[in-house]
Amino acid sequence: MSRRYDCADAGDRATGLREATSAVRRGELVVLPTDTLYGVGADAFSPEAVAALLAAKGRGRNMPSPVLVGSPTTLHGLVTDFSEQAWELVDAFWPGGLTLVAKHQPSLRWDLGETRGTVAVRMPLHPVAIELLNATGPMAVSSANRTGGPSPATCDEAQQQLGDAISVYLDGGTADHAQASSIVDVTGKVPVLLRAGAISVEQLREVVPDLEAGS
Repeated sequence: MSRRYDCADAGDRATGLREATSAVRRGELVVLPTDTLYGVGADAFSPEAVAALLAAKGRGRNMPSPVLVGSPTTLHGLVTDFSEQAWELVDAFWPGGLTLVAKHQPSLRWDLGETRGTVAVRMPLHPVAIELLNATGPMAVSSANRTGGPSPATCDEAQQQLGDAISVYLDGGTADHAQASSIVDVTGKVPVLLRAGAISVEQLREVVPDLEAGS
């Protein structure tokens, strides 16, 4: 049976964050608000939990889950060959609606799907999400919808699609922007825009003028 907590109420928020943290540590799934859309999250270092996340979404391993972090400093333990331009993008747009695809540390024991040695990582601009991530550590988080279903801007929309597959729902109201993050690949010498979204191409090029638009 899923539990749901209203994060606009201080007491409910504290209880919800505590319950969500415990659920993640048990390998269960939680739904959390972010600055873009609602996400469904699991312990990034639990292959079983990540497999459950992909199953809840009806998503295959060929579409691996992104990872959310609560602080830019977490990147030091997750990624390698992170360029100066990549750090400039972090400084400019984190926390916020920018996902970076980087090479992950080869020593990491995780299974996010067929990542080919990379990880898509973001720090969300939402206090509930950041508090949860700082309690749990990095989480595999994908939009809280069934594959092919509408992207959820509210907790209700997420719950209608995912139901009892989720242990804890954290209701943070309507997502501020309800727009998916922009995705930039920083694995090569020149950053490449893979998906336009919350951060515009013009904003990105103010920081990295040689940004290429992906095909």
